[in-house]
Amino acid sequence: MKKLATLLTVFLLTLPAIAEEHVVKMLNSGKDGMMVFEPGVLSINKGDTVKFEATDMAHNSASTLIPAGAKPWMGRMSQDISVTFDTEGVYVYECTPHKMMAMIGVIKVGNATNLDDIKQKSASVKSAFVMNNDRLDKYLAEM
Repeated sequence: MKKLATLLTVFLLTLPAIAEEHVVKMLNSGKDGMMVFEPGVLSINKGDTVKFEATDMAHNSASTLIPAGAKPWMGRMSQDISVTFDTEGVYVYECTPHKMMAMIGVIKVGNATNLDDIKQKSASVKSAFVMNNDRLDKYLAEM
């Protein structure tokens, strides 16, 4: 019984170490075109952290569509921001000054439990795009 308790204690103490940190770069130009987050689509586990790197200046990361109960975020211009994702579902985020250019990204945390809701609400986000009008649809299709 003592061995089991010790094993359980060690396991619980190492849980935070299991969470990963992922990096998303904020770029003027990348594999998906101009004004992009790279990667544009990311699948992570609940408890993981995403560091949005201000690789190119004059960008930020701000939540746009998130699961119910999730904590929104708003990064500062030209500053890195780290966000820990504790709520499962699909998150859509943007670069506020470049939203019109569809500088947008999608993160799936665990299961895409709210995907239908996000797809339905994405029309309001896409109405602000003046270019790359299909980028968000392509990203959501990867879910």
